[in-house]
Amino acid sequence: MRTNPDVLIIGGGLAGLASALHLSKKGLRVTLIEKNTYPKHKVCGEYISNEILPYLFWLDIDVRELHPTSISNFEFVAQNGKTAKTKLPLGGFGVSRYELDHFLFKKAVDNGCTIITENVTTISFENDIFTVTTSEEIFSAKIILGAYGKRSNIDQVLSRDFISKKSPWLAIKAHYKGKFDESLVGLYNFQGGYCGVSKVENDVINICYLADFETFKKYKNIEEYQKSVLYKNKKLKAIFENSTSLFEKPLTISQISFDKKECVENHILMIGDTAGLIHPMCGNGMAMAIHSAKIVAELVLDFYYGKIETRNEFEKKYIKEWKKHFSKRLFFGRLLSNALTHKNLTHIMTTIASIDSCITFVHYKTNARPTNNN
Repeated sequence: MRTNPDVLIIGGGLAGLASALHLSKKGLRVTLIEKNTYPKHKVCGEYISNEILPYLFWLDIDVRELHPTSISNFEFVAQNGKTAKTKLPLGGFGVSRYELDHFLFKKAVDNGCTIITENVTTISFENDIFTVTTSEEIFSAKIILGAYGKRSNIDQVLSRDFISKKSPWLAIKAHYKGKFDESLVGLYNFQGGYCGVSKVENDVINICYLADFETFKKYKNIEEYQKSVLYKNKKLKAIFENSTSLFEKPLTISQISFDKKECVENHILMIGDTAGLIHPMCGNGMAMAIHSAKIVAELVLDFYYGKIETRNEFEKKYIKEWKKHFSKRLFFGRLLSNALTHKNLTHIMTTIASIDSCITFVHYKTNARPTNNN
């Protein structure tokens, strides 16, 4: 069977679903292909700045229905105990991807979006039209958005540069019950990584950390690694020891790459983590994903309705907007990621960064209000 939507979106995370909501709200026929069913837990920090709320409200998304926690404070604690604290200028909220993605999915279906649970196997572009195949269907569309996350077989299909390089990072996440200040989002350094802690809905603590794989593989299991490495940060040790896991086992993803990615590949416009993964010390990945959806949706509408006349102009405008909003932050994230692989520099870097991280983390501006013309 062949399907011909106005816009085809590959990937149904925050960026994919937000762009689907935006475009369907403006009357376009949107098909979204997502390999997983909803709801589903994801490895994620699960904190979003309130900067993004005006755009979510414009999308008719009221996250208050999910009863998120209200977060107003941020602290950074280095392994050596150096601590920096600050008030979040506009605050933020904590909500699980399990609830939020499912919420957006249901809203997208209500908007008339077609959501298909399949794996994409091939993508081709010829005569200004994309052809995408799955195990069940063939899709043709003039516009495709790539929103399939940090790493996928699609990156191999497109021969993206970063996919052939090994990355030293993995991420681990679980939900816990315990005592933690619900107004706080914390970032705690340990040798070779960082751990983010904050509460989400239902008084649940989300603990998600980025770890150096070379160090991690020296230990038999996650619990031994945490006790041997993460517990050297006394604040982090206390958090773990006073919390009880709600998961049978933590979620893990490997090969986390902070390498530079192109935001347009084979004429596909990439958004969210598919276009670039932000280091936890340098920004808010969830807000960045939603902001990138807004940027791309506005340009898609201009291209679809002829305000942008050529595909070349369309792609150049998106590249310019992406770089304007995200390139510097991603660049500094790559520098930090590389520096932290040199363990002798870690304590020096984190002591210096403890103050700066408060600034870079909390002042991430999404500028996420939709423009009047779109």
